[in-house]
Formats: sequence, structure tokens, C-alpha cells
Amino acid sequence: MNSTSEKNNAFLLQLSSFSGYFFPFGGIIVPLIFWELTKRDSEFLDATGKEVINFNLSFLLYSVILIFGIVFSVIPIIIGEYTGLYIFLAAGLGSFFLILIVLKLILIIIAAVKSNQGEVYRYPLTIRFIK
Repeated sequence: MNSTSEKNNAFLLQLSSFSGYFFPFGGIIVPLIFWELTKRDSEFLDATGKEVINFNLSFLLYSVILIFGIVFSVIPIIIGEYTGLYIFLAAGLGSFFLILIVLKLILIIIAAVKSNQGEVYRYPLTIRFIK
């Protein structure tokens, strides 16, 4: 059973992902620092920290791929090649990027609640960079 202190730290570790909405790479740097400071306290905090960092790294990768896709589909439109395919592709990728941002927000909230209940939340769509 996890102590109240561990649950609170795990909850804060999950919420530290929101720092990425306020400054670049904050969703990776702040949880990484928090995890480094708390991972030796318990296995629960270590596992939670790994999940948070893997989740944020995965979503950074997905975001970069989508942004490059958007940019490379908008460039022909700017140059003057107004084909429906490029417009459709740019709009679709842009919409998918917005869905990704909202999904990330929802998953962070769910993970924070689960961590506060003492569970290690395994994020979906996450690549396990740190094992």
C-alpha cells in the first residue's frame, strides 16, 4: 500500500506534465527533475515517473511528426499550388494535432486521479523509451 505522501508526490508528478503548456519542453524537463528527486523514495514513484516521461516523450514525437506534416502540406499551398489534396491534408493533420492536444490534457487528468488513488497509470499510445 502506498502512503499518502507517495500518492501526493505521484499526483504532483503527473500534474507536472502541464508545465509543457507554459514553456517549451517543460512537459519533459519538469517531470524529469521531479522524478530524479523522488525515484529513490519508492518503486511506485519510480514507475510513475517513467510513465510520465515516456508519455511526454511519445507525445513530443507525435507532435513533431504532425507539425512537419502540416508544414510540408502547407508549403505547396503558399507557393500557389492550390490543389484540394494539399488543403485536405493540411486541414486533416491540423485537426488531428488539435485532437492530440486535447487527448493529452484528458490523459494527464485521468493519470493524476489514478496516481492519487495509488495506481500506476499506463498511458495508451506510449512508446517505452525508459524501462
